[in-house]
Amino acid sequence: MKILVDADSCPAAARELVLRAAVRTGTQAIFAANRIIPGITGEYAQMLLCPAEEGAADDRLAGMAQHGDLAVTRDIPLASRLLERGAAVLDDRGCIYTAENIREKLSLRNFTVSLAENGFAFERSAAYGKRELKAFAGSFDKLLGKLKRQTADPSSG
Repeated sequence: MKILVDADSCPAAARELVLRAAVRTGTQAIFAANRIIPGITGEYAQMLLCPAEEGAADDRLAGMAQHGDLAVTRDIPLASRLLERGAAVLDDRGCIYTAENIREKLSLRNFTVSLAENGFAFERSAAYGKRELKAFAGSFDKLLGKLKRQTADPSSG
């Protein structure tokens, strides 16, 4: 099991929480981005510098993902690809992506992108603060604990 992080858009507070959890649980945390992200250090941390091409970091994460991994991304198309590979996926605000909800989220995302491409303004997500970090921490710890138990006892499903 490993933790995969789409590091380009992941807030610093969420990255720090992932790094602490990696150390606490002895789990490798892999951060992928097309630029060096400061603070990605430690025995259980790895920074993957990807080419500056569109989607390169996403492709790298999707290619690495396996059943039982935990991934963090706010990129909904990437979340869909990670789910297909068997990873558990959540965003940095604590939303857990599932096979049941990913189609709706993709549809809404595509509709929003279409509106923006046609000149319609839309409301951006609010700033990342304590509430968002708390929601992320709760969902992240829940999924990490579940996956760690499954790794220790594969029959626990």
